[in-house]
This record gives sequence, C-alpha cells and structure tokens, in this order.
Amino acid sequence: MARKPTKYPIEVFWSDEDEGFIVVVPDLPGCSAWGATEAEAIEQAHDAVAAWIKAAKSAGKPIPAPSPLSDEAGFSGRFLMRIPRRLHADLARNAKREGVS
Repeated sequence: MARKPTKYPIEVFWSDEDEGFIVVVPDLPGCSAWGATEAEAIEQAHDAVAAWIKAAKSAGKPIPAPSPLSDEAGFSGRFLMRIPRRLHADLARNAKREGVS
C-alpha cells in the first residue's frame, strides 16, 4: 500500500555510529528515523512523522506547519562578517588576483 509522502522537509545523512542512514524532521522536534539505505530511512520517516503528529494531537499540543523550502533566488550569495584588517587585506589581494570580488 502506497504511503502518502510527508510535506515536511527532511534531512538525510549517514551515521557511522548507527551504521545506517538517519532522517531528521527539523520542523517536528525529536522526530527522526533510521534505515540501512536512504530509501528505507525515508520510508521510516513517513511513519515517524505520522506517529509524531498522532502523539501531539493526543497530548493536545500544536502541530507546526511544514516550513517552506528555501528559494535560493532570494539569497545574494554574500554575507558580512567582521575579520582582522590584515586578513581582509590578504583576501582582497587574493580576490583581485583571481578576478573575483
């Protein structure tokens, strides 16, 4: 039976410690799953999300809406950061040499 995919963003990564793939659902604190393969971990995450939501409803706790996927078009690719003047000068010289800002 096909399971309805979750609308919540997920993060999938390999864990040497757990010897498998871990999926976390950042919008749902504590919601995670494990699988021997990425596909299995994602499949298990669907069950974890459903269980998390069911438990939250039973406890009368709010269920957060899924966060929207970030649109990279809204990011300029630059950020400001304070660094020592000497490092700034070195970086500016290297950037000029490489033809970047």
